[in-house]
Amino acid sequence: MSSEQRPRYAYLGPRGTFTEAALRQVVDPDEAEYLPQVDVVTAIEAVRTGEADRAVVAIENSVEGGVTAVLDTLAVGEPLVLLREMLVPVSFVLAARPGTVLADVARLSAHPHAWAQCRRWLRANLPGVVHVPATSNTAPAALLADTSEKLSFDAALIPPTALEHYRLDVLAEEVADSGTAVTRFVLIGPPGDLPEPTGSDKTTLVVHLPSERPGALLEMLEQFSTRGINLSRIESRPLGDSLGRYSFSIDCEGHIADERVADALMGLHRMCPHVRFLGSYPRVDDHQGGVRPGSSDADYHAARAWVTALRDGRV
Repeated sequence: MSSEQRPRYAYLGPRGTFTEAALRQVVDPDEAEYLPQVDVVTAIEAVRTGEADRAVVAIENSVEGGVTAVLDTLAVGEPLVLLREMLVPVSFVLAARPGTVLADVARLSAHPHAWAQCRRWLRANLPGVVHVPATSNTAPAALLADTSEKLSFDAALIPPTALEHYRLDVLAEEVADSGTAVTRFVLIGPPGDLPEPTGSDKTTLVVHLPSERPGALLEMLEQFSTRGINLSRIESRPLGDSLGRYSFSIDCEGHIADERVADALMGLHRMCPHVRFLGSYPRVDDHQGGVRPGSSDADYHAARAWVTALRDGRV
């Protein structure tokens, strides 16, 4: 990229999505080229093909858990790494074309994650409403704003910020089952220099079990527990080749520059048929987890020096 080119960031569009709000935490739109994409897979692949320098995608929601399309896309294909994470509070408004009232709403467009986060509210206020899935949280808002087009739905669940871009009437505000819902987003780039360790970091991995025998999962988890490493997230995902075969998407506390994390990765590499490193990066919540006694870098250095002395016959 020449000095005259602005960095290119792919994200789930169109304008006004929660993903755009996360992207604005990374770089101002005056300093970068925002590249809206139709879905998260396309956003990730834009980095692999060189059409974008970075991508911002949702990876986890406090209500619905992991975003499976993102987890699965990162687990295969050309390697990519996570460079940082961002948190965005999530709430929705129910919006429609001017003149629509709540009683008119029989079919409602929403991204599947938005629908899942508003199930109880919808059951109480719009019983029997039909879900029309959307590719993003603002895609139906853009369609509603185009009054020349006849649509298969009457209203949409959209982010409040989308109203800045699309002229729609609000039928209900603060539509959500949880008032504290939050989505975690990640900044993705090609492999290269990693963010420096901060003392409050995460490392993300994809790991296949070493075998299908009883205790295989325990053997994999012991690589972390014996080294005093806490797992902040672990999710199983099907390998896709047959029933009953899974990989695990894992977030662990610590940075690959930490001795205990590097040692755990070496243990996984020795035991498991496939380990994909997806990056070490600062935690957004600045959590200062304590290091278990015997697991600090100083403890590893001292133990290594002791073994070296034994081999040299000095002890």
